[in-house]
Amino acid sequence: MKQITPREIERNSFAMIGDDWLLITAEKDTKVNTMTASWGGLGVFCGKDVAFTFIRPQRYTKEFVDTSDTFSLSVLPEEYRQQLGYLGKVSGRDEDKIEKSGLTVSYDGNTPYFAEADTVIICKKMCATDLHETDFIQKEICDKWFAANDYHTLYISEILKVLKK
Repeated sequence: MKQITPREIERNSFAMIGDDWLLITAEKDTKVNTMTASWGGLGVFCGKDVAFTFIRPQRYTKEFVDTSDTFSLSVLPEEYRQQLGYLGKVSGRDEDKIEKSGLTVSYDGNTPYFAEADTVIICKKMCATDLHETDFIQKEICDKWFAANDYHTLYISEILKVLKK
């Protein structure tokens, strides 16, 4: 993989995140966990290139992201769609889902990512905030997306590095 700047990412971020999906991956106590995500974005915040990620409170990966300074966003080619679906449905609390997926964990320093990815974004958390029903101006969003009142935590993270195949 070669390193590029965040501004050299050629893929449309709406397609990369919303259509292609990505894996949010972090390590805690020498164990790695990941989850599939299709919500988020790339942008600028406080003069830095950043990634915006959202994680529901019940997701096991949230514990890993919360205890780590860094995490990765791995975008895999279409041929891995089945693995992405599996990693989004099964909890790492219940089984070693990464091993069962057949994907390979690699590292950039202390930050895990997937070797099969064609784009990897290494992120360092800047801030996090829990969303609440009262935060939503368009109230119909709450009924549609948060019927279980499981509002996400929004993480804004500096993009430290982008790796591309």
